[in-house]
Amino acid sequence: MFNVGADSLETISGKCELCQASADSPNVVVSRGNPFARFMIIGEAPGAKENLLALPFVGRSGQLLDKLISSVGFDCDNDVYITNAVKCRPPKNRRPTKKELEACRPWLAQQILLVDPLIIALVGATAVEAILGKKVALTSIRGKWQNWDDRLVMPIFHPAYLLRNSSQEEGSPMSVTRKDLINIRNRLDMMESGTDMRVLTSDRLIEQ
Repeated sequence: MFNVGADSLETISGKCELCQASADSPNVVVSRGNPFARFMIIGEAPGAKENLLALPFVGRSGQLLDKLISSVGFDCDNDVYITNAVKCRPPKNRRPTKKELEACRPWLAQQILLVDPLIIALVGATAVEAILGKKVALTSIRGKWQNWDDRLVMPIFHPAYLLRNSSQEEGSPMSVTRKDLINIRNRLDMMESGTDMRVLTSDRLIEQ
């Protein structure tokens, strides 16, 4: 586990009691990956397995997310920092409330400040609401670059949605998500190098 800043966020946020989710959940799930990565992924909230292991995106959805980001050239341990908008598992795996999103916002803001990513992927509608303040259908905003706080942000489908829509045909949710990640990979390469932008294709299938 990497240490973020002089005082670990894992230690500090572990004492949080700002919302009902923290009272009902035994673990605070902060992050996994590299806090010095230039690419940050923000999801919704921990699920049952994430709550058990105190790591985000480690269940079936997380395994698919790892396969997707690895397929476009990212190293899951070194190239990406992964977190959620809400750090505690909401009761019965329900969607986080607006109050819970607001309560966790200072922790998320601190993570973004410390990691300082060039690009952020917002995974699912809840992450979009938490960062962009928009309650919109994800299909209307998915794959479109957003400028937020002087950073490039892209909303993408949540892997839980992809597990329910697993077709890999052209135009399917799985296919367009991989294209979104390719777009992110190419833009990040361009931003980091300034000249040499690697171009990837979307013809590689993702095994589930």
